[in-house]
Amino acid sequence: MSFTRTDKSHMRRALELSHRGEGHVEPNPMVGCVIADEARIVGEGWHKRFGGPHAEVVALQAASQHAAQSTMYVTLEPCCHQGKTPPCSGQIVAAGIARVVIARQDPYPEVQGRGIEQLRAAGLQVELGLLSEEASEVVAPYEKLMHTGHPWITAKWAMTLDGRIASRTGSSQWISGESSRRVVHALRGRADAILVGRRTVQQDDPLLTARPPGPRIATRIVLDSHASLALNSQLVRTIDSAAVCVAVGPAAPETRCKLLEAAGCEILRLDGDTHADRFSRLLDELGRRRMTNLLVEGGGRLLGTLLDQDLIDEVHVFVAPKLIGGESSPSPILGTGIETIDLARQIDQPVVERCGEDVYIRGRTQRKN
Repeated sequence: MSFTRTDKSHMRRALELSHRGEGHVEPNPMVGCVIADEARIVGEGWHKRFGGPHAEVVALQAASQHAAQSTMYVTLEPCCHQGKTPPCSGQIVAAGIARVVIARQDPYPEVQGRGIEQLRAAGLQVELGLLSEEASEVVAPYEKLMHTGHPWITAKWAMTLDGRIASRTGSSQWISGESSRRVVHALRGRADAILVGRRTVQQDDPLLTARPPGPRIATRIVLDSHASLALNSQLVRTIDSAAVCVAVGPAAPETRCKLLEAAGCEILRLDGDTHADRFSRLLDELGRRRMTNLLVEGGGRLLGTLLDQDLIDEVHVFVAPKLIGGESSPSPILGTGIETIDLARQIDQPVVERCGEDVYIRGRTQRKN
């Protein structure tokens, strides 16, 4: 199937629009839509918020009577079922759209090609696969949740030029500069949950909130096998502004759990003999809660567990032009690690840019074959 230069231009615009829903639409996917009469765009839209009109409906409303006999470009297959909103497929047919170009099929069980079938059955010309790879990058967290039942895992850390996240005494504030910290707050404001290990809370006493607030208020999760989170920690003291979940192991003392619950924390009891087993149970639970994006901010043992299990989907790393040194100064990722360099996880097409005085590196990990 061949697509014209005009087709590609309109789909790129639809992809550009889809990003505007980031942080607002989850657990729904980000979707953009353009309606065009050949080269002329007559309507466009994007999914703006969870429970709100889908991108196709917004674009149809913008196009009004100009939608008839036009072409619709949409980044994900139109829905065909009644959810929080009516099915889009019927509205597309009713508007008189002649041709629908779709980037990717929707993996949602109640769609999965049925939207395409309905449109074709109504006599519309439907073409699938235009800029599919680019669209995959947009909906990757949504597709992962659909296929695995687990959230998209983003690992974030700040380190010095010699690869340290703190000094030998544990001092780490601040390794990165203000510009980098603003980026981190933006990441937090788009996450469903932020996860840290017990040692990170003990050493840094973080807030783990987005400042200023973003479109989402993330649940703050602490992996704390023995429920040792201090009642006077910033997390507990600010529980009215963002939920705190303490993920504990089977050996967690009941008295400690009850104290944390009385302070407003949720206690999530995870079975399993190892940290890896319990982390798998945590991901299962987050998936059941339809959490799409999990931001992991450390420490080294937690990130090491993730890397050893090949669970990191994306990284955001801030490298400060500073040197700490010291054999006992901690590194960002511990765990078992790889045996040979050919087994190292590669970052796919990393983006490298200046962020104040720091170097900001981000990208998605290449999946193993």
